Amino acid sequence: MAHSGSVSLQDVAREAGVSPQTVSRVVHGSAAVKPVTKAKVELAMSKLGYRPNYAARALKYQRFNNVGVVMFNTATFGNSRILDGISSEANRNGYATTIFTLLDKREQTLQSAVDHMKQLPVDGVIVILERRIADFEDFTPPAELPVVLVVDQPSEHCPTVDGDQYGCSVQAVDYLMSRGHETVYHVAGPADSRAAQSREKGWRDALAEHGVSTPPPLYRGDWLADSGYQAGLALAHEKDCTAVYAANDQMAYGVMLGLRAAGKRVPEDVSIIGVDDSLVDIVPRLELTTLRMRFDIIGREAFTAAKALVDGQSVELNVKKLIPNELIERSSVRRLA
Repeated sequence: MAHSGSVSLQDVAREAGVSPQTVSRVVHGSAAVKPVTKAKVELAMSKLGYRPNYAARALKYQRFNNVGVVMFNTATFGNSRILDGISSEANRNGYATTIFTLLDKREQTLQSAVDHMKQLPVDGVIVILERRIADFEDFTPPAELPVVLVVDQPSEHCPTVDGDQYGCSVQAVDYLMSRGHETVYHVAGPADSRAAQSREKGWRDALAEHGVSTPPPLYRGDWLADSGYQAGLALAHEKDCTAVYAANDQMAYGVMLGLRAAGKRVPEDVSIIGVDDSLVDIVPRLELTTLRMRFDIIGREAFTAAKALVDGQSVELNVKKLIPNELIERSSVRRLA
């Protein structure tokens, strides 16, 4: 096999029996090349060890075909699934993905994140705003680097997309109240999480709509199952607790185990509903009713908006683009007599 640095576009063309222009079209992802011809060119590239010179390409076309993704945390279920949606759609469009994690709390602003990305070979930036940051209202993206925000709050300066964080709570409360429960307890996520804050507000507002002016005591967790388990142990002693809405499925499953450990039956004594459907491929014979959030679609929509901006298209601002949730009914909720 030839060394990649010594193989030219013309060498690949000779090996594949096509013109250099055809090889160039394949390299640049043109749809004008027939699948059979594309396969011949790609086989020749592999055989010769050819690698396109992306630096030269970027200089020529002023395009890196790379989108930057800024995150606070790559480990949580929602963030990882959104990232997967972004990278899958990016790959489908011939883009790479560069990830930057905001670990330093002193630099957790949109401005510092975008300043960092400006130093990297990216065409646009997607910021997954898991937490509230100081410059959300004031931040204006640079003209040369489009920015899309994954957040459930509209922005005057950047396109936004997210799951319906507030709406999932309204759905959960409505669902439980329609089954005869007089109130709904809530196990919330961390206080510094935007999603947890929106879900808590949705829970309070939905209860008020059902005439519950004073909501029951709030239990706060950390998104992890152990915090839900501890909440479940405590909730077993709340005499009026017949229904629990947990802000994610890990905590909801922990609540279920905690209640059962304390002698309560689920759903006979207490009904439980979660959010995200993150346990479906992990827990066998899963009982938990949940609201599935389409993180994959959120990621795809975020990339689509970023690419549109990179391509010079206009994208609507100051509008909530929310991806609806899907109710997944299992066996952790029962209708009261």
